Amino acid sequence: MKLIKLGLISVLVLGIIITLIGLLFPSTVIVSRAVDIEAPKDSIFLRVSRLSAWSGWVNGMSDSTVTIISDQEAQLGNTHVQITGVTDSTVLSVWTNPDGQQQTSTIRLIRNGNEGYTVVQWQFVQSIAWYPWERFGSMMNDKIMGTMMEQNLQLLKQSFQ
Repeated sequence: MKLIKLGLISVLVLGIIITLIGLLFPSTVIVSRAVDIEAPKDSIFLRVSRLSAWSGWVNGMSDSTVTIISDQEAQLGNTHVQITGVTDSTVLSVWTNPDGQQQTSTIRLIRNGNEGYTVVQWQFVQSIAWYPWERFGSMMNDKIMGTMMEQNLQLLKQSFQ
């Protein structure tokens, strides 16, 4: 009986310690990448502001699991993407997974008139719950999403060469 009691107390204390360590991680995770493209801002904007144009630079947009509902809405496998705001230099979108978790994506276009190139900056922002598995899992966001974003931004850059 003492061994069972010791085991339960140990598991409880370990769970509390893991939760407390998880709370030290930030509750908001931002993954950001940028690329310089030698092209006019307006032509880049046409490719990033419409989901139907993403097939030219986003990996997987030509797959059979992708359904383009409109220029502002698409279903990418299990993920729903909705463009929620567009200005002359920014495209905001919300990516919702099947569990209802959302990530906000922002694509910014910054024209450097003196140098003749446009900086395309893409970032994802995700709010993380207090659960330890979510906090520790968020450590992989930069590796997983960052690599995907870099590849897609390079494809966007190559489409202008």
